[in-house]
Amino acid sequence: MIEADCMAASFRNLVPLLSLVLLVAVVSENYVHGRFVVETENIKVLSPVNMRSKHDGAIGNFGVPDYGGYIVGSVVYPPKGSFGCDPFEGDKPFKSRSPRPSVVLLDRGGCFFALKVWNAQQAGAAAVLVADDREEPLITMDSPEESTDADGYIEKINIPSALIEKSFGDRLKEGLKNNEDVVVKLDWRESVPHPDERVEYEFWTNSNDECGARCDEQMDFVKNFKGHAQILDRGGYTMFTPHYITWFCPQAFILSSQCKSQCINHGRYCAPDPEKDFEEGYQGKDVVIENLRQLCVHRVANESSRSWVWWDFVTDFHIRCSMKQKRYSKECAEDVMQTLDLPIEKIKKCMGDPEADVDNDVLKIEQAVQVGRGSRGDVTILPTMVINNVQYRGKLERTSVLKAVCAGFKEGTEPPVCLNGDLETNECLERNGGCWRNKHSNITACKDTFRGRVCECPVVNGVQYKGDGYTSCHAFGPARCTVDNGGCWSDTRHGLTFSACSDSELSGCHCPQGFRGDGHKCEDIDECKERSACQCSGCGCKNTWGGYECKCKGDLLYLKEQDTCIERHGSRLAWFVTFVVLAAVVGVGLAGYVFYRYRLRSYMDSEIMAIMSQYMPLDNQHSNRVQSMEAEPLHQGSV
Repeated sequence: MIEADCMAASFRNLVPLLSLVLLVAVVSENYVHGRFVVETENIKVLSPVNMRSKHDGAIGNFGVPDYGGYIVGSVVYPPKGSFGCDPFEGDKPFKSRSPRPSVVLLDRGGCFFALKVWNAQQAGAAAVLVADDREEPLITMDSPEESTDADGYIEKINIPSALIEKSFGDRLKEGLKNNEDVVVKLDWRESVPHPDERVEYEFWTNSNDECGARCDEQMDFVKNFKGHAQILDRGGYTMFTPHYITWFCPQAFILSSQCKSQCINHGRYCAPDPEKDFEEGYQGKDVVIENLRQLCVHRVANESSRSWVWWDFVTDFHIRCSMKQKRYSKECAEDVMQTLDLPIEKIKKCMGDPEADVDNDVLKIEQAVQVGRGSRGDVTILPTMVINNVQYRGKLERTSVLKAVCAGFKEGTEPPVCLNGDLETNECLERNGGCWRNKHSNITACKDTFRGRVCECPVVNGVQYKGDGYTSCHAFGPARCTVDNGGCWSDTRHGLTFSACSDSELSGCHCPQGFRGDGHKCEDIDECKERSACQCSGCGCKNTWGGYECKCKGDLLYLKEQDTCIERHGSRLAWFVTFVVLAAVVGVGLAGYVFYRYRLRSYMDSEIMAIMSQYMPLDNQHSNRVQSMEAEPLHQGSV
């Protein structure tokens, strides 16, 4: 029987998923005396010799248990603050100075279990043992409710922890008090049984994406783990089964508005209102119907040996049909099924009639398997992972869960994905993974990763494609026309090429002038037939590809800008007038020349001569003087 405060914590985690008080009462009535199983690990005391013994420890519901492995470490009991409710003093005081890591022993009480482990991790602990404060059967240390400050650290805990019995804790303390080096081995290798060569595991989840941190945790896990799950399932190494929790409405309240809004099949299968408000948004019955659809997707896909498609459907539905985007609907779900090549009619038949006053075959089984069986306890909270009929404890995270699943194989029989967590799924090779693909080129939005295929619009030769990746992607940016013409229409005829892609526009396809269409298909406009061209009197129109030609009757010339016809050759009168004007111009030119040549030129010459004559006497006198001076020496020389 689980201990009271831990059970209360479990129901605190469940309450945010419930908005109908009547349903909470029903759940409490059915599960207070339910079957809870505590998952344990093996703890051995290796030294000192006189303390050697073997014990069980209850694995905590948080942190990262080392499934399939073990830790050997020295026990440390803090001299102060043994409850671990406050941060420990010093710089990582529990960080081991020896080859062995430190396993910190703390006392129960005073605060949440998870807070104790967080403070110890911050102080350098490799693992934590919490000693019970009373003699009783082991209980499971649960996470605190979401409304506390735990949201800041609960997901950051990455060390394992376990609750141990009071008597075992007292014995460890006694050994440490005698200055003994107490060495323990925490062993998780047998925590997950491996009855045969195939691992069977279940995941209890929900299609609702408006339940806060719990819903976000579930969807992040599905998105990140689906690649590993598909490799394991396709190889026949595992058998995976999804499950969804539903509740029933008490008979006396079936006709109430609360039950009608949150239940299908006359109160038999119910889910809480996503917004916790009956007056607005989605209703609980919307969630039940989508849960049923996802169960049928797995069932129908499994019949055709494609059970792994469930992971793609759930991931794609969350991305494309989110409540936050107001797209959580049957129509959106069917669009997703169509892209994944799932038989919609078969899935509808599997779902049955939600309005019928009869049991639903699929949901009836789901309610039955909620009750614990064999080594597994009742399922009351979401999310819950069950591996080989043992409930997984710890953080719901890709590598941690993969390690736990792989621990379900006998040593030496593990598939390759257990040894290499980054194998690709190669889903894009089959139907392009249900993603967008250009019909005229090899450009695709499908990309294989270790998480499975993702549908993301690609980058090709530096050109970014944008869209949802499932039904559409379009080139974006100035260079988009260089790659497949930007996904736009283009055609060449009669040596002319026209395109609906323009480098001046960052996106979109627009038919060029002379064409009409959506840019992906363009047709020539017959301007002549639509009487949008050649409207002038006497004009004749001929349609061409991407344009038109206008001709005028007779010898007239067509001017396109004015949409008019003019005479190609002028009249005789026009020519005569032109000749007369030219002759007059030539006559005026000749008269001007004669005037310049005989009258104006002679006048200018006389003026120039008059000016020059003023300087001529000086030149004559100067010349005579020079001649007389040159003659004198000759005369003197003769004396």
